[in-house]
Amino acid sequence: MRKPFKNDHPSNELPSSPEPVLEQIRTTAMQRRSFLKGFGATSALLLPMTAMLANRAKGATTDASGPISKGDAAILTFLGAAEILESDLWLQYWELGGTQDNEFAKMTGGNPFYTDALTILDGDMAQYVHDNTDDEITHASFIRDYLASRGASTADLDLLNGHTFRTVPGSSAQGSSGKLRLTNLTQLNVDTSFWTRYRSDSQNPDLNPGFKFGQAQNRPKGIRNRTAIPRNDADTAGSAIGSPTTHLKAIAFTAGFHFATIEQGGTSLYPSLAQRVRDKEVLRVVLSIGPTEAMHFQTWQDKAGNATPLTDTDPVTGSVVTFVDLTKGQPQSLQGNLIMPEPCPFLNTSLPICSIVRPTETTGAATGALNFLTAMGLFTGQVGKFFELLGQLASEADAA
Repeated sequence: MRKPFKNDHPSNELPSSPEPVLEQIRTTAMQRRSFLKGFGATSALLLPMTAMLANRAKGATTDASGPISKGDAAILTFLGAAEILESDLWLQYWELGGTQDNEFAKMTGGNPFYTDALTILDGDMAQYVHDNTDDEITHASFIRDYLASRGASTADLDLLNGHTFRTVPGSSAQGSSGKLRLTNLTQLNVDTSFWTRYRSDSQNPDLNPGFKFGQAQNRPKGIRNRTAIPRNDADTAGSAIGSPTTHLKAIAFTAGFHFATIEQGGTSLYPSLAQRVRDKEVLRVVLSIGPTEAMHFQTWQDKAGNATPLTDTDPVTGSVVTFVDLTKGQPQSLQGNLIMPEPCPFLNTSLPICSIVRPTETTGAATGALNFLTAMGLFTGQVGKFFELLGQLASEADAA
């Protein structure tokens, strides 16, 4: 059993896991206390001797110790916050549609109808959801404890991962734990333009930020105001194992594209912020975690491409979504099996095209990621202080 988060959860409670809000953040964020304390010659003493000995006993491969710079700590703190948010949303997906065990949280039994609908995308979806959830929890836990081991404050991460901002109601369907959440999966705007962006051989958002990549599904606007999990048992009503309703399939397909949308964000965020890191070991941390996000992204876009044609009207929001078959008769920009990044312009259009992660522009990367998640509707129902905290963390990471 891995070491639990150090936060204000009871010891038996595991972490649950519009428009851009940059201007809102700039105008409402209040002056907070500095979140980095204790830098100096004695800060290595903040790491207990027993912990240092344990690290060596477990085969530590570096001798890095002592405080890291304020900028490196800010970058890791923002990445840690992003992993906490990912853990929260992935735990919701796991409770309802993942392989059930007690590896990282108390199993809920799952929702058999939702899990079955996800198998239309791939027969192994439940295991993949489980493993993605496990990965994000370990990322969040490691970054938090690594910061502490290098003498940096973890107060902001502990606040975010505690009870204070878990105010958003989640699902009440069979399989849900019923906990309050940090994130909202029931009113999502899923931007599926990552699909055409990674299949373009002529455009790179770093070189042409104003270019509009087309949506893969529910064109031209993408998936709007849809739930990616069954909100309650009414969303699974009428389904049988092997025969989900059109409505439940639409929920599962929305989830499939949301999986990929979230993970492509992490795929870009890590290399974008790595360019600002100073400490070699911090760089190692960022460069080691980042590629796992890319592994997730490639897995999920492959599975999302198996969505079958349907049109569904949500009985609660009235939102209509249409999914088309991306496996047959599509141009290169939409072809379902082109899951390897197509080579595209990189750094300068005078250079040959190159297969890369895109975008990786570092300026404003953290704030851009926060705006992206907010526009997605992921924080619908959150309180102002939540946005202030995340806005401040993003600003500090971008200033590193």
